[in-house]
Amino acid sequence: MTIRTRFAPSPTGYIHVGNVRAALFPWLLTRQQGGSFILRIEDTDRSRFVPGAEDLILDTLEWLGIDWDEGPRKGGSHGPYHQSERLEIYHTWAKKLVEKGLAYADPYTPEEVQGFREEARALKKAFLYRDYRPENPPEWDGTQPLRFKVTSPKRYTWNDPVMGELSAGPEALDDFILIKADGYPTYNFAHIIDDFEMGITHVIRGLEYISSTPKYLSLYEALEITPPTLVCLPHIMAPDGRKKLGKRDGAKSVTDYRTDGILPEAMLNFLASMGWNDGTEQEIFSRQELIDKFSLDRVQRSGARFDEKRLLWMNGQWIRQISLDDLYQRVESYWPQSAAQFDASYKHQVLALVQDRLKTLAELPMMSRFFFEEPDVNWELITSNKQLKKLSEGEIRELLKTVHDKLAELADWNPETIQETLNQLLEITGQKPGVLFSLIRIVTTWAPFSPQLNDTLALFGKDKTLSRIASQL
Repeated sequence: MTIRTRFAPSPTGYIHVGNVRAALFPWLLTRQQGGSFILRIEDTDRSRFVPGAEDLILDTLEWLGIDWDEGPRKGGSHGPYHQSERLEIYHTWAKKLVEKGLAYADPYTPEEVQGFREEARALKKAFLYRDYRPENPPEWDGTQPLRFKVTSPKRYTWNDPVMGELSAGPEALDDFILIKADGYPTYNFAHIIDDFEMGITHVIRGLEYISSTPKYLSLYEALEITPPTLVCLPHIMAPDGRKKLGKRDGAKSVTDYRTDGILPEAMLNFLASMGWNDGTEQEIFSRQELIDKFSLDRVQRSGARFDEKRLLWMNGQWIRQISLDDLYQRVESYWPQSAAQFDASYKHQVLALVQDRLKTLAELPMMSRFFFEEPDVNWELITSNKQLKKLSEGEIRELLKTVHDKLAELADWNPETIQETLNQLLEITGQKPGVLFSLIRIVTTWAPFSPQLNDTLALFGKDKTLSRIASQL
């Protein structure tokens, strides 16, 4: 069997981390098994349609390297790949159910249905639409909702490769809408038809669909379709681990993370490790390593907590792994405005110094601005330092005068000679590195963070270093 999986997003807004993981796992499985990964756009809910959302989804997948074999921008032999272009297909299948007596036109108004719900509540029993099914429904002409007719409610048992053997009784089955009054199919109907016609062998999606699986199985049976392998993934949980991650808990658009300077390698690595591991202590995986090692039997059943700090740590690891030339291309839009007047060679040198300190590309201006422009003096950096705040202004000026005069004696200005001089200054002043080096770093950069001190001063040059120190004497 050639494996075929799919990702079927709805263009209803931005794509967040939960959406991407729902694409990543089936993509990994397909790439490992040499199958086909299909992208399908489920755009039948016209009330929630957001213009431009589809392009945002496609661009995000392309940025992450989650490529697809069939679908928008690619074409394929199983199209159309937009549900809104497949209405005739759904209606053809719906008519088959009507002819078999397994679907009927729903004549009730929303108010009448609400009355049925209240009646069931008064009788202290669960509301099931099939208990109020019309005895003589009108002929379906497409202007009324079409409902699936459950003829023999029974228990269904199925095996989920992640969640194990599952089952549900007759109480989970009910008459549900197949085609809405506007002529568009519901998800419950359309995805089953699409997956069958597109030859999908594995449906991998979120845990929220597990409660609907019995309904899907009853419809597969009615349509005489053999179900594909149904896989439910555990939720990505909010940072507190108590509920499913939502927009209020940090489920930002993946585009926002991209703008914030998260690398696609890090995001892919991070999402793959949320709910899956290869059984080792390894945390950093390349794209190819994820493909080689992924398996559904290593996906955990419990939810994985969303930890943005871990994402930032992982991003920093990836920034340090890529080459300097590669990083230089990626940070093109992140340089501070003042860097525009400097040549590529100098910016390469700056980037080489800060590469090990960056957690995101968006930190580049903060970590590098003082290389391109005179920084604003901020004495709070000194007064908030636990060790430096103990020194009086006079003691600070005296230390800086000693540092200035000793550095001025240097004939060869390079990282090695600067470090030797800094070490000598520790002996001369009797200060600890945490005091003296912190003071020099602050008055030359006026930044909360900076690269290795001797390398920073070497790149500044002797004149700029002495000038910045002298300005505080």
